[in-house]
Amino acid sequence: MKVLGIDIGGTGIKAAIVNTKTGELLSKRLRINTPRPPTPDAISKVIKEMVTHFNWKGIVGCCFPTTVVEGQCKHKGNLTKEWVGIKIDELFKKKCNDLPFYVSNDADLAGLAEVVLGSGKKVSGKILVITIGTGIGSGMYYNGKLIPNVELGRIYHTNGQIIEKFISDSTRKREELSIQEWAERFDVFLNHLKIIHSPKLIIIGGGISKKFEEFKKYFTVETSVKVAKFKNNAGIIGAALYAKKKYK
Repeated sequence: MKVLGIDIGGTGIKAAIVNTKTGELLSKRLRINTPRPPTPDAISKVIKEMVTHFNWKGIVGCCFPTTVVEGQCKHKGNLTKEWVGIKIDELFKKKCNDLPFYVSNDADLAGLAEVVLGSGKKVSGKILVITIGTGIGSGMYYNGKLIPNVELGRIYHTNGQIIEKFISDSTRKREELSIQEWAERFDVFLNHLKIIHSPKLIIIGGGISKKFEEFKKYFTVETSVKVAKFKNNAGIIGAALYAKKKYK
């Protein structure tokens, strides 16, 4: 089945047509910068632009970078406060001539791609999927089943800030941290996750995942850590898989 997958991030919005059987992208990926400010109206216009670009008439899966319950935004995350309470799926459907949208948390859906088709395929037990970008997303799976809306990036650091403000990729760039400096910070987070969750596997995704071979040597956590098979496309692919599953 072919599905249009869209991944909304704090910095960029990406989309492609996906083969939901294999995870293959059947089109060239389109990326548009996330508008500033990232209001519902501004982002919904980008979504419509993407649907038009692909001349898409079918179902659409969509990753969203904050807590989503039954299509409704529950927290503004790195977007704007106007999002809170909005039915995202209905907003996009209305904007795109009644196309059916299926929307859920970005890290949950990136995790879906990795558990079904990627680095976590056929792995039993607890898997954590951590996406690193403007913020920190997290998905949790147990024996292949999603435990939704696990916001591990909202854990508080000892400095009083939420941990994503200390270890996100946007922080690395803003503070001009070397890969080693950033990785040593992130390793503290991984070791904390081991203590509180005892995962069998941690999968790293998001934009920085393409640098995995550079930074993995700085990790001391004993838990197995792998890079996402689909790297920064995991959200697009997971969104498509989610839409296919919900549509049935």
